[in-house]
Amino acid sequence: MRKQKIQIKEVGPRDGLQNEDEIIETADKIEWIDRLSNTGLTYIEITSFVHPKWIPQLSDAREVAKAIKRYQGITYAALVPNMKGLDTALEANIDEVSVFMSTSESHNQANINKSIIDTFPILEEVVQGAIQGGKTARGYISTAFGCPYEGEVPVEQVFRICDKLLEMGVREVSLGDTIGAASPNQIEDFLELALKRYKSTDLALHFHDTRGMALANVLAALDYGIETFDAALGGLGGCPYAPGASGNAATEDLVQMLNQMNINTGIDIQKLLQAGVFMRDKLQKNLPSHMLAAYTAQINEN
Repeated sequence: MRKQKIQIKEVGPRDGLQNEDEIIETADKIEWIDRLSNTGLTYIEITSFVHPKWIPQLSDAREVAKAIKRYQGITYAALVPNMKGLDTALEANIDEVSVFMSTSESHNQANINKSIIDTFPILEEVVQGAIQGGKTARGYISTAFGCPYEGEVPVEQVFRICDKLLEMGVREVSLGDTIGAASPNQIEDFLELALKRYKSTDLALHFHDTRGMALANVLAALDYGIETFDAALGGLGGCPYAPGASGNAATEDLVQMLNQMNINTGIDIQKLLQAGVFMRDKLQKNLPSHMLAAYTAQINEN
């Protein structure tokens, strides 16, 4: 059932940078995204239109969205929490609007400051507003495979939220392993049930690598025909409301694995690594990516 071509959705400029203590200069964000646009990626989540009080690292969302170079064939997306954010996102000409919520009440309250039931109408308004504005919408479901506050999340609870988001009009739901708790067995068991209910194209998977299981979980999902995965260059990321959660699957590690399996991503690994070095140097610290570490060692030897 493995697909021969996989889409990797790059979330580093949003999910990665929002969790960094260092605030990157606007010009450097723009250059980084432009570099990413030259790698063969077809989807880049560039920022978040959340109030700067909550995510000061992305307070320049409008400026970044307006200044990046737009390449044909690439979707430039952003996270949008409410109608005020949507107005700015539409004015900045974002291609796709992403909405987000959690499967557990505790994490939803921590992350959004609302109950799950109170979150639905807000997201529906954003999704419908995006569609009316000629854009597409995507839904993120956090803590789909475990919650930092409540532990295991019932599968039916995940499905209930998936159903609601798809009914609202999102074209895809990205299921997040926010705390990196999932195992390949859990992914297999989940997909056995999920794919009786949804098409594989309805779902994307978003793995964090807290326990070093992100690529193993991707491998399990590939066997079920999943063809869309989120990743962040350098393994950047985390969640401010999930204590101990580490970064996302590193884009370059994922591309390398798929290349070795003769699965096409359309991404140039060398250009990806060069973009990783650029952001590593701006952050002035080593990043979790294995491929980036190997690439750096090779450069140093030469």
